[in-house]
Order: sequence, then C-alpha cells, then structure tokens
Amino acid sequence: MDKPTHINCLRFLVTEDHDFQRATMIRMLEGLGAQTVYAAADGRAALGILQDPSRPVDIIISDIEMPSMDGMEFVRHLAETGSRISIILVSALEPALLDSVATMSEVYGINLLGVVEKPLTPAKLLPLLGSYMPPAEPRPGNRTSGLTFTPDDVVQGMQNNEFEPFFQPKIDLATGQIKGAEALARWRHAKLGIVTPYAFIKPLEDNGLINELTWIILEKAAVLCQNWRATGVDATVSVNLSAKSLGDVTIADRATQIVCDQGVKPSHFVLEVTESAAATQDGNALETLARLRMKGFGLSIDDYGTGYSSMQQLSRIAFTELKIDQSFVIDAAKHESSRVILESSLEMARKLHITSVAEGIETEADFELLRQLRCDLAQGYFIARPMERTDYLKWARDYRAHETVAKV
Repeated sequence: MDKPTHINCLRFLVTEDHDFQRATMIRMLEGLGAQTVYAAADGRAALGILQDPSRPVDIIISDIEMPSMDGMEFVRHLAETGSRISIILVSALEPALLDSVATMSEVYGINLLGVVEKPLTPAKLLPLLGSYMPPAEPRPGNRTSGLTFTPDDVVQGMQNNEFEPFFQPKIDLATGQIKGAEALARWRHAKLGIVTPYAFIKPLEDNGLINELTWIILEKAAVLCQNWRATGVDATVSVNLSAKSLGDVTIADRATQIVCDQGVKPSHFVLEVTESAAATQDGNALETLARLRMKGFGLSIDDYGTGYSSMQQLSRIAFTELKIDQSFVIDAAKHESSRVILESSLEMARKLHITSVAEGIETEADFELLRQLRCDLAQGYFIARPMERTDYLKWARDYRAHETVAKV
C-alpha cells in the first residue's frame, strides 16, 4: 500500500511498556515519514505528555497490556478529558477480547482508528493511518446536544412553521439506483439554527403531541415525493412513526388523507417503527399497523438488532422492510460478532421476503461488505448526509446524471 501523503504532517504518541517494541514502533513511523513521534512507557506517562501544550498529538498508538495504567484505563481517562485525538490500539490479546475493547472505546466516544494484533507491521498500520481525518470543528448553530425545550417551545416552533424534513437517500446496492429517502425531522430554530430530534422528540411524546409533528413531516415529505415522481423517479419516502402514536387507531386514515391530498399514494411511503414497538402486545397498536398496511403504506422495523424481536414476532406484522441498526453495520468490517449479527439479520429478511436496509454506512469498506452480503438497500454518510428538500432534489439530479454517464 502507498504511504498516505500526510504522515509527515502528523504528530504521534507511542505508548508501549516494552522498550524494544516501543523503539520498533517509533522506527516504523519514522520510516513511513513521521517527523514528530513522542513516546511513553504506560498510560500515566502518556497522559502527562498530552497535558503538555507544547507537545500536541494527532494519533496515539497504544498497547493495551501495560503496568501502572493499562490501555483500557488510559482510554477511559482520555474519554474523560473530552479529547478528540485519534487512537490505534495494539495488543497480543485474543481477537474476541480485542473486539470488546474496541466496543468499549467507541462507547466512551474515542475516535478509534482500529485495533490490531501484535506484531504491528506497516501493512497493518498504513490502512489505519490512511483513514485518519482531522477532527471536525463544531458547527456554530448546530450544537443541540444537551439542549432542552418545554412542550410550549416546541408547539410554538410548529406554529411558526419551523419544522421540516431533511432527506437522506437510500441506494440499491446491486444497481446503484436511488430507491428512496428517509425524511428526518429538523427544527430550523430562529436562534439556534438546525436542531436535531434528540432535543424535541421526548417533550412531544411525553405530552401527547408527537402526532402533530408526524403530520407536518409527512405532509412536507409528500410534497417532495410528488415532485420527484413527476420527473419519473420511482422512489419511496420513509417517515418515522413514534411508538406513542400506535395506540391511536385513527392515524391510518389521517396519514392516508395527508398523502393523497398531495397527489401521491400510501404505497409511495414507508413508515418506520422501532423494534420495541414491533414487539408490542397492545391490540390497538397491532390494529394500527395492520390498517396502515391495508391502506398501502410500507412498514419498516427500524433499529433492528437493538431490541427483542425474533422471526416469530416479526411474522405477526406485515413488515415490508427490515432496517438493521447502524451499530452492527459500522462494526461489521472490524468485529466478527457484529458481522455474524449482520449476516443473520440479512438472512432473516430474505427468509421473510422483505427488503433489507443497512443504515449508518460511513465508509467504502462498509458499503462493499454490505454489497457482498447481498443487502438490498444502503443508507449513510458514505452515500450522502441528510439534506433539505431543494438540496436533495439537486443531489438526486446530479447523481442520476452521473449514473447515466457511467453506463454509457
């Protein structure tokens, strides 16, 4: 593999208690072009270097088994500091345990480039260095983590027409064609900019107001659907349906009226419900789901793999789509356990004769793996981020034009 051209600009910290192995790693990095390499014998010494502003670090390469402070404790302390430094973990531990450490690191919020078995070699190291990207700066106005709103705040935003769907495309993995898009609710707040659902869904659900947001998103999504179908694009739009809404047996009629008023059909839409909602024993909820299918809506079980569904539970409801949670997609290329879950989920979808969708695809490796495993549809940042309606329509036109040229 060719050397990434930016290695000479990166600053490394090698954390390894074995003197010879530490020196070998340093020589390897220098041989690859690294000009700045710091060294530490354990996690405690590494933290001391990281606290020194005169010695900035971009990538840490750390052993896991070390005295005084091992790699796992080092990762925990690194997470507590809020560090955005990338890290590569190296160890002679068994692969299953390495997978567990990798999962732990990602849950801590560490920017983990990878976990590799010893001995570390240039062939193992170069792909990880090639995947390095500088941490993105937070976008002003888009930092919605930790924000809280009262129900009155959210209702006022809806009355001011500040809520709208952003659209993320779904691509056929076999043909590359656009097969649909998911409509994701966003609040275009007058002062805070774009606010994500984590900040406003709960107050709506807790106060029985979630249906009002659903109708807003569904109606605006129907406008997009009508626009692109008028241009000959045969694609569906997916809209999330809260589990809190399923107890209302009238929502099937309301949803049907909303989409038909925009000149499109229920069959042009897929309504996504969470796995826990799919496992419900509530009669009203089961009736609502059956009525939606009877009206022609597609039904998707979202976040599959995070709840308690089985093939038997899924067979109780006429689902048309199984959407595999992104946590299994992101980890599948690196962790055998996640790949097994992913493969079994895809096999389940095939046995049930429903469409499989993998969400959270962020890399070409993820995309290729899902294609090899014969997943039907793909969704994620590798394809495109969620976009407002006008940007999405432009993206779709450009994508179709590029696809047409590629086939000529």
